[in-house]
Amino acid sequence: MVEILPSILSADFARLGEEIAAVERAGARMLHVDIMDGHFVPNLTLGPPVVKSVRRVTKLTLDLHLMLMDPDRYAPVFIEAGADQISVHQEVCLHLDRTLRMIQSEGAQAGVVLNPSTPVSTLDEVLDVVDYVLIMSVNPGFGGQQFIPNALRKVRALERKRRELGLQFAIEIDGGISLENVADAVRAGCDWIVAGSSIFHTDDPADTFVRIEQAAREATSIKV
Repeated sequence: MVEILPSILSADFARLGEEIAAVERAGARMLHVDIMDGHFVPNLTLGPPVVKSVRRVTKLTLDLHLMLMDPDRYAPVFIEAGADQISVHQEVCLHLDRTLRMIQSEGAQAGVVLNPSTPVSTLDEVLDVVDYVLIMSVNPGFGGQQFIPNALRKVRALERKRRELGLQFAIEIDGGISLENVADAVRAGCDWIVAGSSIFHTDDPADTFVRIEQAAREATSIKV
């Protein structure tokens, strides 16, 4: 089943609990949380105390995307803070297999992220290890960017590999997703769709979530 993951990076942090509660009431089952260190990407965002606070106000699955230079050090810290699943970038993990297995040993699902310029083939040796793969459809670091269409080609290639190998990992996409292109992402093979500004930068985030989710579900019957 396709899941829409509201990305709280785009939420109003003065009303974060209220914004989370609104999308939860609308039917969200997962939240996307961007963790940036100001080194791997040119932005600095949330730390473990905020994740702990979010964990206290919701039972939704917390999907943490670590845009960090040292994910091996911080993944266990964020899992202790309440993360249910952790994704790390292929581009910074020298020992990716070990990093993914460490995350799983700490009790979380393990995902791997690919930047727009990183080919799917770099994951060939860990696809039987990962719980999910996140395809970036913008260059990571900031919300509100324009969707990169080539991401869909990568999603299709990954979905073909998944079928050919008989594996069960989920395919996630993040960046520039809106009501206008969510169906394209689903038809290409995405299971989890991250949406940030297109949900929270609207007059009614809950209603927008429902409309994006409906468009995604209507698209599930057709894959291209």
